[in-house]
Amino acid sequence: MSDALPALGPLRGPVMLAAFEGWNDAGAAATQALVHLHEVWAAEQVDELDPEDYHDFQVNRPTIALADDGRREITWPTTAIAVASRPTSGDNVVLVHGIEPSMRWRRYCAELLDVADRLGVTTVVTLGALLADVPHTRPIPVTATSDDPQLQDRLGLDANTYEGPTGIVGVLQHEAQRRGMRSLSVWGAVPHYVAHPPSPKATLALLVRLEELLGEPVPLGDLTEDAEAWQHGVDELAAEDAEIAEYVAQLEEAKDTAELPEATGEAIAREFERYLRRRDRGPGSGPGGT
Repeated sequence: MSDALPALGPLRGPVMLAAFEGWNDAGAAATQALVHLHEVWAAEQVDELDPEDYHDFQVNRPTIALADDGRREITWPTTAIAVASRPTSGDNVVLVHGIEPSMRWRRYCAELLDVADRLGVTTVVTLGALLADVPHTRPIPVTATSDDPQLQDRLGLDANTYEGPTGIVGVLQHEAQRRGMRSLSVWGAVPHYVAHPPSPKATLALLVRLEELLGEPVPLGDLTEDAEAWQHGVDELAAEDAEIAEYVAQLEEAKDTAELPEATGEAIAREFERYLRRRDRGPGSGPGGT
């Protein structure tokens, strides 16, 4: 694969976005971001992995339900691969939604990346969410990292310096890079004291960061209102418990103090550009150009 890339600009060409339920998905924020993209970009499933090789069904049990014709059907926990076209650029995007496998991670990643090869994927983006000491009243922190120096320069990503236990997203990202694909990881931080899904505010933050990376506006639908309702609900819960309210205030103070140096002209300009893009699209309009 050629190393020639523009100095700046969003990700182009077939890009794979992958998120997995389980350890990598606090508050279901990452997988819900993928579900949202599947819906708004009208993705169509093109493949799936056989769960028999990868899942312990006593950990991730199949479900049984009545079908429309009255017959009972079993749905097995699997990994679905869907393809959509990005409305603005027309480039394909491959959406991978699965459950973190119980076994054979290397074979699992190899099978997924074989599918990616067949679909012409050049870049793999893994999505994750983790529990963190962050206040629900402030913007959700989102980090985007890569081991690829060119991607770091091109997209303003941080180097990946994490050391320790990893999940399937870390393994998939590593294996993609070994194959010569570009790879990066995007993570949202979910307040640990409201870890139960859904976490629409974290999902929203992940989608906004993906907009920047892909250069592709994402219709948000009711997600903004859902995030506001979620925050108001947590506000009410905190107001009923003095200890929680005090703890949230401590987190707010720590967060605000840490971010004071970041109020730079570059950060302000980036937020203003994002505002202008959304304003130009107008209420209720579809995706526009960048």
